[in-house]
Amino acid sequence: MIREATDMAREIRERMRDGKGSVEITHIFKQEELKGKARLVARITIPPGASIGFHEHDKEEEIYYIISGKGLVNDNGTTRTVGPGDAILTGGGAGHAIENAGDDPLEMMAVILLFA
Repeated sequence: MIREATDMAREIRERMRDGKGSVEITHIFKQEELKGKARLVARITIPPGASIGFHEHDKEEEIYYIISGKGLVNDNGTTRTVGPGDAILTGGGAGHAIENAGDDPLEMMAVILLFA
């Protein structure tokens, strides 16, 4: 299956996971289109000053891959700055949050994989 960028569903979430501002999610493929154990495959854009609040992943794991911009990640209590090419893996009951720590949009790929 080939999906052109113009055919991807986009949504804006305000205060995502009790974060700040609005976050744009571009759904590359929806869960019902995938035969594997994934519930999210998306490109996420976080504008300057916005964030995704702290949340946990139980019975699943989430991967963030930073495409562009600068982020500040709370990885289950450990805070680090991330940038292009960096990746974050959270799951098995652990939690994370991410905020844009720069002047440009923070662009990342997000994939959520289910354990069972």
